[in-house]
Amino acid sequence: MEYVTAVPHPRSEAPGSARAGRMSLALALLCGALGAAVALLATRQRWSEGTVTVAGGPFPLTANGSDVTGVPAALAIVGLAALVAVFAVRRAGRLMVAGLLALSGAGTVAAALLGASDSTALDEKAAKASGDTAATVDALTHTAWPYVAAVGGVLILLAGLLALRYGRLWPGMSGRYERGGAPRPRRRAQPTDPDRPEELWKALDRGEDPTGA
Repeated sequence: MEYVTAVPHPRSEAPGSARAGRMSLALALLCGALGAAVALLATRQRWSEGTVTVAGGPFPLTANGSDVTGVPAALAIVGLAALVAVFAVRRAGRLMVAGLLALSGAGTVAAALLGASDSTALDEKAAKASGDTAATVDALTHTAWPYVAAVGGVLILLAGLLALRYGRLWPGMSGRYERGGAPRPRRRAQPTDPDRPEELWKALDRGEDPTGA
């Protein structure tokens, strides 16, 4: 009794790989761009607030994300640049840029979470407002914006992980602009009717010799 072993057709994997490449590319672009925008927006919002005691009583203080730390905004910009650069390089270069993209997202998350409980920016403002270098902020509270910035970092990190996993399936930015090494065939001159002057002028415009054979 003979047994026939089914061998998968090699062509069956190509459509699946192409589909995975397209889906991962679209998802990475969405996550990277959205994550950078969210992180940049969150750093411009109020992260913490409190008061300091001055001669006239409690004085309110607020600190934006950019006052607390500039790391999330800087890494979001780096991540956005890396997302674009992924398409300009190939092979090992693409892996390196994808790794930079993932690290930018991870760094954004870490910096945002550390800034969520940081009071240094408000302490500095309290010292300036009171004229006492030892003064610190009172009634310190934090908003949810640092965690929003962290979510933006997670999206950038996801884009980097997708680039590391599926980047080899993505097209290159310079692929469509590369010219082949083989010379293009020259168009064969069309026969010209000497009895029609307009045909002579057209031949001259094409760079052809209307009197040639």
